[in-house]
Amino acid sequence: MKGNFEFRTRKSNRSLWVIECIDPNCSWRLRASKIVPESTKFVIRKYVGVHSCSLLNRNANHHQATYVVIGEQVAPQYVGVEKGPGPKGVQTFARTELGAQISYYKAWRGRKHAHTLIRGSPEQSFHMLPSYFHMLEKLNPGTVTRIEVDGESRFKYLFLAFGVAMRGFRYMRKVVGIDGTFLKGRYRGVLLVATAQDGNGQCYPLAWGIVDSENEDAWSWFLTQLKEIIGDTDELALISDRAPSIKKTISTVFEKAHHGACAWHVAQNIKNKFKCADIMGSYWSAVNAYRCEDFTGYMIEISNRYPRVAEYLENEVGFEKWSRCHYPGLRYNITTTNMVESLNSMLVNARDFPYVALLDVIQEKMSKWWNDRRIVATAITTPLTPTREFELRPRFAQSNGRHTSQLNPITYHVKGGELEGVVDIFNKTCTCKEFDIDKLPCVHAVAAAHHAQVSVYSLVSPYYTKEYYLLAYGETIYPVGSQSQWDVPNEVVTRIVLPREVKEKKRGRPKTSRFPSVGEFRKRKNRCGKCGAYGHYKKKCNSQTGSTEGNPPTNVPG
Repeated sequence: MKGNFEFRTRKSNRSLWVIECIDPNCSWRLRASKIVPESTKFVIRKYVGVHSCSLLNRNANHHQATYVVIGEQVAPQYVGVEKGPGPKGVQTFARTELGAQISYYKAWRGRKHAHTLIRGSPEQSFHMLPSYFHMLEKLNPGTVTRIEVDGESRFKYLFLAFGVAMRGFRYMRKVVGIDGTFLKGRYRGVLLVATAQDGNGQCYPLAWGIVDSENEDAWSWFLTQLKEIIGDTDELALISDRAPSIKKTISTVFEKAHHGACAWHVAQNIKNKFKCADIMGSYWSAVNAYRCEDFTGYMIEISNRYPRVAEYLENEVGFEKWSRCHYPGLRYNITTTNMVESLNSMLVNARDFPYVALLDVIQEKMSKWWNDRRIVATAITTPLTPTREFELRPRFAQSNGRHTSQLNPITYHVKGGELEGVVDIFNKTCTCKEFDIDKLPCVHAVAAAHHAQVSVYSLVSPYYTKEYYLLAYGETIYPVGSQSQWDVPNEVVTRIVLPREVKEKKRGRPKTSRFPSVGEFRKRKNRCGKCGAYGHYKKKCNSQTGSTEGNPPTNVPG
């Protein structure tokens, strides 16, 4: 193939394979036959390796350069990586390594075949799910897995929660973000995730699910499984976007927990619905306000400029859903679902994988996080996690200029700065409300601790301490290993899980990018090289000056 010589098969059966050059006058040929009749292996009996044909018979568009051959040759480049070369990279590989010129479509098919060789087919993945989940539960005690099928044994939903993460949740703030992201494989589906945030501000995945779509039935099933592992208490806060299916099912499944809206999604809805991006500064100030007095001031600013926006935030969304100071539960400093979006971005390449391969990537990343963060936690020399220590230290310097007076054995009045505060060091509260909500001492609380000769660390929530951080990552998540090493009972192996039915494939290139969310703006790609404006190319530019307002020429002398 590298020499651009094509061959044809002269004879082929179960015991013999004879090929020769496509030129009948050429001496090149190969003959192979079985070692013994019962064997599946062939041995080359005769080989003439020199071509005697004309160079005119060479063809870079090699007939034998099928997508199967290309996929088999390029497959090693996808081992141990999530992305690997794209179709253009496969074209380059075929040209440089195999000497073959192939089309983009053949490169794309070769890439898909390589994925199948390395990660298995989507159909095999459904069959492997019961055995894979059995091994996860066996090697990771306490792990919870669920597979839901319909009456025809076709896949509907799955749920996975590692026992290590469930036990570590005891050392997390009880704030859980939930969201979903679409999958790009042959059988599509939606990946659901529930994640907490550790004391160092990092994602702490609790549960994963795969469903057909983000509908009420799917969310109800997933949240019911989630409720079984994290419970339902007044202390629990669930943060999500405002999709109707999520809102309705959360209130149905979780009767005691408090539901909060992602402030970022609310902001996007405002920009899309009312076209008022210039009000976002006041909106975010209202979101992050600790005191209702400050919140009211920002809402007055919004109401004076955009009365309909203020009405929307109060009546349609509800202050208690997005405002920090009005939230009925305890969501600390977590106002958005960024922790969930980070997980979705992390899996952007793996979302094209078969389900088992996708779950393998999730397990591998979580194993690495647990190990890396355990190492970090062990090396910490301060009582708090690095992020919280970084937040607290400037408050020591700011507290030095404050005047503190004692009102009673547990209450202190702190003056100075823009705002005074009355601190209760026993109940861990302050009139500025920052201490109450974040559970991390504010400037007033730090000054009161100094005056009372109390360690400021004793006022910090245990969720921010090195001890809790280490306990959260104290255990290990183990991989399932090679399938040949699995020890699975026969009743699990024989369980039937068929692929879900899919709609007839549409013609053309499969879509791999999602539709933008409400209010989400995609980056514009087309920009004129002459005037700098968007929406047209240089050839179609009608500008006479060579520049537009806001885009001055770059070659002006001086």
